[in-house]
Amino acid sequence: MTTPEYFPLVDVSGTPRERGVQHGRAVPERVAGGVALYRAQLGRRGLDDATIARLARSMLPLIEAYDASYLEEMRGIAEGAGVPLEDIVMINCRTEMLFGYADMKGSVDPKAKVDTEAASSEDGDCTGLVVLPARSATGRLMHAHNWDWRQECVDTGIVLRIRGNAGHPDMLTFTEAGALARHGFNGNGVSLTGNSLTCHEDFQQGAGVPLVLLRRRVLEAANLAQAMKAVWASKRYCANNMILAQASGNDGSGISLETSPGEIFWTLPENDLLVHANHWMSPSAIVKLRDPGLPQRPDSIYRQHRVENALRRVTAQPEGRIDWPHVKAALADEFGKPDGVLRTPKPADFSSISATVATTLMDAASRVMWVARKPYEARNFQEYTL
Repeated sequence: MTTPEYFPLVDVSGTPRERGVQHGRAVPERVAGGVALYRAQLGRRGLDDATIARLARSMLPLIEAYDASYLEEMRGIAEGAGVPLEDIVMINCRTEMLFGYADMKGSVDPKAKVDTEAASSEDGDCTGLVVLPARSATGRLMHAHNWDWRQECVDTGIVLRIRGNAGHPDMLTFTEAGALARHGFNGNGVSLTGNSLTCHEDFQQGAGVPLVLLRRRVLEAANLAQAMKAVWASKRYCANNMILAQASGNDGSGISLETSPGEIFWTLPENDLLVHANHWMSPSAIVKLRDPGLPQRPDSIYRQHRVENALRRVTAQPEGRIDWPHVKAALADEFGKPDGVLRTPKPADFSSISATVATTLMDAASRVMWVARKPYEARNFQEYTL
């Protein structure tokens, strides 16, 4: 069977359970691939199947307390894909389970406590950006992202189109099969991308909202203010960066929220441009927080700088405006290969391979997304619309 060069589009609608069943039935082989990937990753950390299942079950009350409809949708995905609910919880809570398992209720022997400062830095090396309409050749807000994670995810990723979501706007999200959301935009023009961050507070202050669920909540927002409120209102288990934006015709705004378990720091676009990688950029955050992940991925510093500089060179020209070819070129920068903005496959911790799984471009005002699978091989962008 030939592997497609693009991520499949999965359309779902109806009640949470119905959406989940449609999701699972559409891509059962991709769900199974994700289950196999994370079971193997957790197994390399010394967790057997019984412990993995127990960890997943310990997340159920947290998910239900945050939004019972999310748990119902996961039950539907499990039913549709023909896998246990615990497997779908594992996919949706994989960051928390991979890097915080030793601190989770009912988890492993305390003597086997994980070194979160070493492990948490493994959660991807992504680069995201927003160009505001004043600097955009299209006259509309541009939002783009490189997702650097496990190479296997080139065969577990999907684009999920959700309609009729109980009063929430329709949404289009690139995500892992079986997961409720990753990054994307909704019918109100609200868009989201996420980048990994680390700090010394990670996994130390008790359980919080799994990142996947928080991202789904953001993508259900009516506007940028509601999206930001969703972040502030949610208890967080570990650090993360979220670039949020809202596009409305030829207008728009964006913000970068750097979140630790205890605080939220923000940065705004400068000269209508915002770029973020995997290190803290807010001066307050730099002073307050220790970043154990930066020694493991110092390339984040020059990745952010090179993308920003590439785009600023365009705007420095007379009448210079950034178009999609400029964004594509900036996110395809291989300087420092394999540790470039575009991550070519390289060995990572726990016998895994890290790579840029996908490059995503979003024109939320026009309700269009373009995604390139395995961009380190060929940058063939598939168009998806809301």
